[in-house]
Amino acid sequence: MNKSHILIVEDDLDIRDLLTSFLEEKGFVTSACASAEKAKPILSRGDVDLVLLDVMLPGVDGFELCRSLRSTDGPRIIMLTALNEAVDKVVGLELGADDYVSKPFDLRELLARIRAVLRRPALSAGGRRAVDTELVLRFLGFAFYPQRRFLRSPAGLRVPLTGAEADLLLVFCKYARRVLSREELINLSRGEGFAIAPRSVDLLVSRLRHKLADEDPVVDVIRTIRTDGYAFQPEVSIE
Repeated sequence: MNKSHILIVEDDLDIRDLLTSFLEEKGFVTSACASAEKAKPILSRGDVDLVLLDVMLPGVDGFELCRSLRSTDGPRIIMLTALNEAVDKVVGLELGADDYVSKPFDLRELLARIRAVLRRPALSAGGRRAVDTELVLRFLGFAFYPQRRFLRSPAGLRVPLTGAEADLLLVFCKYARRVLSREELINLSRGEGFAIAPRSVDLLVSRLRHKLADEDPVVDVIRTIRTDGYAFQPEVSIE
């Protein structure tokens, strides 16, 4: 069984050591460093599955490293922040982070969030995802491959999705034309009991809507139902 590799980028030595010890006890492979510069050679190996990324790093901060990773097919990202302002959390999500956790954090909650973000099909022995029986969801000319979190536009181009956006799109495809509340969207995409602010759900929906509407801005792909939530409008076919 392959163990997920987590990179901890945190300049506080006590927190870095605590996370390393805790995650290794839970069966993860870990690497740890104190800055974005020191993270780059670790990330270049291509075997990191998730980054626990502190915002307030010396030199290049966590936001900038997050932006850099999201310009490529980088690993999942959970931001660690001591900042309580909602705008800072929103900025992290806008840059492509899959989740954020505020300091001080409960280790059990952090573990639940890590497992939720890492939720994906197992790798084959050769290290690649099995695609011979891969599920394909089609709507409005798009082709969505949820196992690989890959979305192809009607023009045949790749539409980049963060892990959280892919999870949300899968829920919308499964429950197309059904009104889903923000709480239902959280439970179905991240798991029951997962704490996330309604504003963050709205942000994820807005980002996903924007990416889908780029092909045809006239089409209302995700309809907002006032006070109730959202409904995915297209018909979805399964292959």
